[in-house]
Amino acid sequence: MQNKEKKKRITLTSKEVSELLAEGIVTVILLLLLNVAIVVLISSVIENSPSINDAIWDTKEALTYRLNTNFFRSGRNLIVPFFFLLDVLILFWRLIRRYRQMQLRHIISELHYIANGNYDHRIPFELRGDLSRVVSSINGLVDSTVTAIEEERKIEQSKDELITNVSHDIRTPLTSIIGYLGLIEDGQYHSEEELLKYTHTAYSKAKQMKSLVENLFEYTKVRQPTVPVNMSQFDMVQLVEQLAADFELEAHNKGIEIQVLPKENQLLMDGDTEKLVRVFNNLFTNAFKYGAGATKIVVEIEKVGTEAVVVVKNNGAQIPQQSLDSLFDRFYRVEESRNQATGGTGLGLAITQSIVALHGGYIYAKSNPEWTSFIIHLPLVRNVNPQQLSNIDEKANL
Repeated sequence: MQNKEKKKRITLTSKEVSELLAEGIVTVILLLLLNVAIVVLISSVIENSPSINDAIWDTKEALTYRLNTNFFRSGRNLIVPFFFLLDVLILFWRLIRRYRQMQLRHIISELHYIANGNYDHRIPFELRGDLSRVVSSINGLVDSTVTAIEEERKIEQSKDELITNVSHDIRTPLTSIIGYLGLIEDGQYHSEEELLKYTHTAYSKAKQMKSLVENLFEYTKVRQPTVPVNMSQFDMVQLVEQLAADFELEAHNKGIEIQVLPKENQLLMDGDTEKLVRVFNNLFTNAFKYGAGATKIVVEIEKVGTEAVVVVKNNGAQIPQQSLDSLFDRFYRVEESRNQATGGTGLGLAITQSIVALHGGYIYAKSNPEWTSFIIHLPLVRNVNPQQLSNIDEKANL
């Protein structure tokens, strides 16, 4: 992260101060020599040119006649202040120019320090004008570079975690499959019943591997920014009620009751029904697998403004607070042993979040001793406008 540097003025080194002093002395000497040379040159030109001399004399006579003589004589001495003022301006310009060069040297030195790997350092100088904008641009560039490096590190870390988790989840069932098929290959079974037991175990482990590969493929597919979303208008209430009916038998076998509690009889909206079915399938399956002790799964549906809000909750075991923020991370599971007994891959909720995001919505989880809830917010219409909402409301009232 960026280290907040305290702004400070550039402090010149003793060598630089000497340089600046030498620059001033040399400039003063050169200006004095130039002034003398100009005066001598002008005097020589006037003396050697009668026409110029006469013109100056006539001008002098005219001015003497019209103006006060003392004023004119004092005006003759204006050439000295003029040269002095001009010399001061030139000296000031030369010293400022040299000072700017020294400031630029300090900025380049700071830039080299950052380039050597000190990315938490920023150029701390308080400057004005163009150099201030240069420093701000350099610091901004370093900030964006550091951000890009951090993103690259996260991507690499994410890839490593992906390989590690996939390897772990595939290796475990694959080892069992090879082991049981090896026993069959070597004829190390004593009855047909034992043979069927070995083949059934190998088959179950192969299905686990197939489930992992399919989930991984689905996850990578929905994460693509160009994944097609086939939008169509549908009734969210009808969709959820139909899915609840599909899971009714499985819920009955587990001693769980599914309730759908819509606030409206009909809620028309736009969405990719195939992908949204996957969302609710994942949430129902997740409740069956990990909602230990649950007796109810309740789905609440309501329209809030321009959104459809769907809450899928169960009264099973509470999810620890520290796990809620990581629930939607890929391969994350609340039970860290990654036990295959539950058959989970840790990709279901990550896929769910990606599909909801594809629809322009968001999902989050809350958990307390009474309920564990997954709350989904989906826009009723993509790129919603008042006319579209009016059409939806008219159809809902038919």
